[in-house]
Amino acid sequence: MNKLKIAKRISDLTQPPIITIPLFLVICVILSFENGVFDFGKFIVMEVISLVFASILPIAIILFWAKRLNTDFDISNRQDRYAPLVIGIISYFIGFLICLAVNADNFLTLLLLCYSVNTGVVLIITSKWKISVHTTGISGPIAALILLLGPVGAVIGVIYPLVIWSRVLLKKHTLSQAICGGVQGFYLTVIEMYLYMYILAKPLKGIISLEMSCLFILAIIFTPVVLGILSYINIEKSKSAFIIIEIIGALMFFIFTPLNVFLIFVILTLASVFVSYFAGEDFIWFKTIFKPHKT
Repeated sequence: MNKLKIAKRISDLTQPPIITIPLFLVICVILSFENGVFDFGKFIVMEVISLVFASILPIAIILFWAKRLNTDFDISNRQDRYAPLVIGIISYFIGFLICLAVNADNFLTLLLLCYSVNTGVVLIITSKWKISVHTTGISGPIAALILLLGPVGAVIGVIYPLVIWSRVLLKKHTLSQAICGGVQGFYLTVIEMYLYMYILAKPLKGIISLEMSCLFILAIIFTPVVLGILSYINIEKSKSAFIIIEIIGALMFFIFTPLNVFLIFVILTLASVFVSYFAGEDFIWFKTIFKPHKT
């Protein structure tokens, strides 16, 4: 299988309504445990709501809109994305309202509200700039899993550099659009979850602190952002600059953050370097790390 086919497969599997199916399933399973006992009825209610309003309806509108416009499943033209995004906002918000009506778990309730608001943010940005819906879409549920599981949830962030590579290789986004989608999605989700918890008086039990979740996110995005910046400024000794910045970053994480945050930084750095190496010269990260620019 060539790299384009691999990138296409990754891109298809990480379509926001698709990737939410397994990730929301995990979230619903976690939320269904009460004092060590699995509440099957609670799980079914949450899973049906999340499946319908975070996956099935968004997938249906994407398929309908793509067929109507005779375009690809990605709806690559920026202006064509407005209608699916608006329908997505409405779908997530209806899911949020239903969660309120049936008194579903507070975490899922607020997460669907985050999805609705974050999609609104993406819609606003899309009016001027084609930010990546893919990286935004994977960052939301991963951020939720970080809140619930800490470092275990953060490990799933290894798919972030993979999705960046796939979207850039397929020429669906620029490098900056792919990176920024994830950055805004990660941070908006955790900040909003805490904000809505206080505004709506919906306490969230068992989640990690906002500070720790932000540190885990920083560990996930650090190396992709560094590689993105170095790729754009196009300095002569990019490999040396990358190594120096990563060493400084590693020292900062090791000294000032808990060990599990440092380990996430190491894992994501290795994942980003591996993706760069595997991608080869078709991807600018490879040139930044392994083939320094010449004068």
